[in-house]
Amino acid sequence: MEGNILTEVFLPLTLAVIMLGMGLSLTVTDFKRIFIYPKAVTLGLINQLVILPLIAFSLAIFFDLNPGLAVGLMILAACPGGPTSNLISHLANGDTALSITLTAFSSLITVITIPFIVNFSISYFIPGGEQPPLNIFGTVISVLAITIIPVAIGMLIFKKSPQLARKMDRPFRIFSAVFFVVIILAAILKERENIVDYFSQIGPVALGLNVLTLAFGFFSAKALGLVAKQARTISIESGIQNGTLGITIAATLIGNSEMTIPSAVYSLIMFGTAGVLIFIGGNKKATTTTG
Repeated sequence: MEGNILTEVFLPLTLAVIMLGMGLSLTVTDFKRIFIYPKAVTLGLINQLVILPLIAFSLAIFFDLNPGLAVGLMILAACPGGPTSNLISHLANGDTALSITLTAFSSLITVITIPFIVNFSISYFIPGGEQPPLNIFGTVISVLAITIIPVAIGMLIFKKSPQLARKMDRPFRIFSAVFFVVIILAAILKERENIVDYFSQIGPVALGLNVLTLAFGFFSAKALGLVAKQARTISIESGIQNGTLGITIAATLIGNSEMTIPSAVYSLIMFGTAGVLIFIGGNKKATTTTG
């Protein structure tokens, strides 16, 4: 995924369309829910913005990942949950309103945190200067352009014409799912000669990161006395990442195809664990209904 029309035009445009689709179901009210669920939202954001990067950093060191994969893992950990986490939360019988709120806030905050986390990772894992750091201002503008601005446009469409937004929602969801798979396959295909070696290195780390963050999210929520639906949602928001954004940052803003692999592998793994969560959540919903 070296600099070409795919990474410079198609990939950012695809992500922007996906984020616009997310905005089609968001309202200003979603940002006000922090006053309704202050404890849940605060915990979810701490897990997403602090605990997740710390766990990723610890795993990269413990497993002695090569520098490119280590930075790629940190890029993934710096990303917000994205629209996928909202859908999974809904299917897993979680608190969808809380999920949307957490995604909205984390998407706003990570515009600022992403360049700092990524630059710290580059300086730590690649200290020799072989990989130039991200331009902080340029990265903020780029992430705004491909995430926040499309979301705002989607929200505006929803506000001005809810009926149009509802008609657009399903096609955008299908588009998002299809191109999400295409992006992952493109990242893997680009590194096909090294993919077996990469999977052997990053596969266990990605699985460990996913399981640890899902578990930490759930049990930290239960420890604070949150109800089961909120705990499931915080677990999902902690462990489901915006892999498309991770690949875009690595391929487009940094221009390093090796760094796309952790996001691609993690995305494949997280859909497997998400399936388990959906199965468990569905069973709980059925039990509650019959009970």
